[in-house]
Amino acid sequence: MAKTKLTLEKFQVAFRRIKQQGFIQSKRRGPTGVGHLLETLLGITEDNIALPDLHMAELKAHRIGSSNMITLFTFNRKAWKMKPLEAIRKYGTPDVNGRLGLYFTMSLTPNSHGLFLHTDDHSISVRHISGQIIAEWQLDDLKAQFVKKLPALLLVSAFSEERAGVEWFHFSRARLLTGTSEETILNQIRSGNILVDLRLHDKGTSARNHGTGFRAYEEKLPLLFNNVKDL
Repeated sequence: MAKTKLTLEKFQVAFRRIKQQGFIQSKRRGPTGVGHLLETLLGITEDNIALPDLHMAELKAHRIGSSNMITLFTFNRKAWKMKPLEAIRKYGTPDVNGRLGLYFTMSLTPNSHGLFLHTDDHSISVRHISGQIIAEWQLDDLKAQFVKKLPALLLVSAFSEERAGVEWFHFSRARLLTGTSEETILNQIRSGNILVDLRLHDKGTSARNHGTGFRAYEEKLPLLFNNVKDL
């Protein structure tokens, strides 16, 4: 098959053929094996599919039952209410090299350093039990960033099994996920399906921020969208 971008219609035809093949031997070891195999079978080099009115949909393959997570997007713009370097030195923990950092996955329950995720109807924030607000994001900004990064997601699910030390995949289901809302994002954060990762450390005179990551479990991705269509 020639290497090219696919339209949704052509994808559906190709996917039906792939599904009928049953289990297919992976061509690459490790976490990326499932996505690499699907792209190879589809004959594409870029992980997107052309969609009418939606420009491009990102193609994502995952193993059914996997607990793997993906980063939806990173977002820091105007979020920090406390100077990042100050926050690191006040609430950070040393790594193996003794360098202070804030590398925490935030939840609604305070961690051992008193940091937790607070939500209301319009925003989410990282706070300390003392009342200090470390960073805050408006839900409309998060929705805009989500839609910018994932206007549409083509999620392909595969059964996985190992044979003689080699992984085999059966691609069994494809869904087109589109549209989200501030309410959906808020509910998924409150449900623990979207996690917030702080990722910054002390560089001496400034903070090195790798971007606050908003992540989700691959199995939970359909819950983040308002429209789910089986293909």
